[in-house]
Amino acid sequence: MSAIPLAAGLTYHPEYLDRRAQEELLAAIRAVIAAAPVFTPRMPRTAKPFSVRMTNCGSLGWVSDVNGYRYQPTHPDTGKPWPAMPPAVLRAWEALADYPHPPQACLVNLYDATARMGLHQDRDEEDFDAPVVSLSLGATGLFRYGGTERREKTRSVKLQSGDALAFGGPSRLIFHGVDRLLPATSNLLPDGERINLTLRRVTKPST
Repeated sequence: MSAIPLAAGLTYHPEYLDRRAQEELLAAIRAVIAAAPVFTPRMPRTAKPFSVRMTNCGSLGWVSDVNGYRYQPTHPDTGKPWPAMPPAVLRAWEALADYPHPPQACLVNLYDATARMGLHQDRDEEDFDAPVVSLSLGATGLFRYGGTERREKTRSVKLQSGDALAFGGPSRLIFHGVDRLLPATSNLLPDGERINLTLRRVTKPST
């Protein structure tokens, strides 16, 4: 299906991955989870747990705890380096990012049927010239997005299993989040669960 521009720099790619590609990517992500077990990030200062659990793959991984948001090269619990990104993830970046350098971090967010992600900006990176690329597996997520100021009007799009989203340029720092999952929308994962992969470039490329 053709790409759909949602805003300047924000492009929705419905049905980017067909069912077979989704199953293959899911198997690769399960191997990532086996090497880097999921953990529950916590809010800085308050230590309140996120409703979403996560892990990472790539040379860097995003973590959040009482000490703040940051990227680091090792798992917060095991102390081991993050596993490499699956080839399918790298192919998605090459196809959708329109950016000459590879991603360094792939966040693997695991939603159960009740999880959500509040409105936020992705601004822990040094390189805002690089876009963010997102891949969805499992239950449909109601994705809400606005502008670069929190007070700006928001809109929503339903991200189904296999859909992709890329935001960069004027939309690189938009506020966005997932309000809820829609039940009975996919049988790829059990119990109405969803996995979201978020690919990011963290540091500025050396010149």
